[in-house]
Amino acid sequence: MSEIQKIILDNGVRVLVESVGHVKSAAIGLWCKTGSRHEFDNEAGITHLIEHMLFKGTENRTAKQIAEAIEGRGGSLNAFTDKESTCYYCRTLADDVANGVEVLGDMMLHSLLDPEELKREEGVVLEEIKRSLDEPSDHVHELHLENRWGSHPLGKPIIGTPESVSSFESADLRRYLDRRYRAENVILSVAGNVSLETVKAAAEATLGKIPHTSADTPLTRPTGTAGIDLVTKDVEQVHFCIGGDGRAIFDADYHTLVVLDAALGGSMSSRLFQEIREKRGLVYSVGSYTLSYSAGGAFTVYGGTSPQHWPMVQELVRAEFDKIMKEGVDAEELARTKRHISGNIVLALEGMSSRMMRMSRNELMHERDIPLEETLAKLEAVTNDSIVAMANEILSADKVSTTAIGPF
Repeated sequence: MSEIQKIILDNGVRVLVESVGHVKSAAIGLWCKTGSRHEFDNEAGITHLIEHMLFKGTENRTAKQIAEAIEGRGGSLNAFTDKESTCYYCRTLADDVANGVEVLGDMMLHSLLDPEELKREEGVVLEEIKRSLDEPSDHVHELHLENRWGSHPLGKPIIGTPESVSSFESADLRRYLDRRYRAENVILSVAGNVSLETVKAAAEATLGKIPHTSADTPLTRPTGTAGIDLVTKDVEQVHFCIGGDGRAIFDADYHTLVVLDAALGGSMSSRLFQEIREKRGLVYSVGSYTLSYSAGGAFTVYGGTSPQHWPMVQELVRAEFDKIMKEGVDAEELARTKRHISGNIVLALEGMSSRMMRMSRNELMHERDIPLEETLAKLEAVTNDSIVAMANEILSADKVSTTAIGPF
């Protein structure tokens, strides 16, 4: 991999650049280390709503002009909010990076937060909430975390609630921006055919005046509760999540969970997919994933099946949990699983957006570049004994919870 260069502006904004000379484009991400877990109780969904509002016009551009400033020059523009970060990103041609940085900075620093636009956008988010509720295959994941983690900030939906979203005024958004969108929380990350000098000049001109404030307070780790929560809904399938608490990104055995997840449900060759779909044909989709935060995490098996097959699917998931708790994986499966994970990481880095995302997340969490070789070495160091120990810690019946939406 090419070298990642890092500079820190006078106000504390971090700038990361990975120059890749053989491409003709660049991926630009303007990140803020703030997400739904940083919201106060009366702010549920405000981080996500702010993400929407920064596209609705600035002191210098209308909403249409924001889009045209990137898309009209051959690029693309988007954003996302998760539980610990918010990212505004664009793809541009190589000679248009400075413009991309300026547009993203204009959105972050000079948004009008017009009251009329805010009320319209609240309506948009309310429709987004309704859409989620109409799609149980999506909604069950948020519901599962709510059931496991209760009132902990990580258990709350990123999108908020209809009541909270409808209540916000422009002043509420301004207060949140003043509190969270501070220089020490902001990272500009660029990967592609661009020089550090170009990015630095654009960053200083656009982001150099963001105020700096004190450090965050420490975040607490959620502890999940086991149990079964069945939600009755007039749908054709049972949509389910089954799982327990996982690992935080800083935990020493984090990579063990990555390998365990991949072996159980991370691919078409995984145990759950082969046993439940390929061998028995009980589902269309089944798999697993991990969520790892700065404090806390979750491991979840998910899928959808018909009501008559639901009892059997639960039994099969439990059987695979028990099997890996007792035996782990054999040498061939372990080697194949590690190769699959490592290959996915390497293949992803063929794209500039993936490179930008990887170095940004490493900086947000670890405040340093993590070489690819270091990550691959940690994956290779995972043993079957560590997988068995991990499985017994997180997958025992008294620690696992089930959430399902279906025609019960």
